[in-house]
Amino acid sequence: MSSHVYHEIFLHFNWHTKVDTPLLRGEVEAFSHQAIKTKCQSIRGVHLLGIGGTDTHIHLAIVIEPHVTISELVQEAKGFSSFEVNRRTGRKVLEWQRGYGVVSFGKAHLDWVLKYVANQREHHRNRTIEPRLEAYNLPDEPQAG
Repeated sequence: MSSHVYHEIFLHFNWHTKVDTPLLRGEVEAFSHQAIKTKCQSIRGVHLLGIGGTDTHIHLAIVIEPHVTISELVQEAKGFSSFEVNRRTGRKVLEWQRGYGVVSFGKAHLDWVLKYVANQREHHRNRTIEPRLEAYNLPDEPQAG
């Protein structure tokens, strides 16, 4: 990216395991988080700031440069992490659900978002979730006629 472009593009992401199956525990959680970190480090213009989640979903805080395409970033992170987890465990254990949630936030909210991401299990246990940061693309549902 050109040094002549000022940018502050802070994003919060979340996505879920297939059918919200509680898979992200123990080594599967550790392997998936590490794979996502590795993938983010390998993509030019992507800087992972925080990662967390629960047994059924993941949360990320990321800053990107303007040339990064959000949908490609998510596709690469989801694909690489499921591939790596399945390779490392020797069995098909992790699949991600279609879709994801992404919202932007300002630098002034960075500390708050990082704490929210890091304390996901506590927020869900105490029912102190932030709906805007939990929203994601649900599977297609039949439309009422």
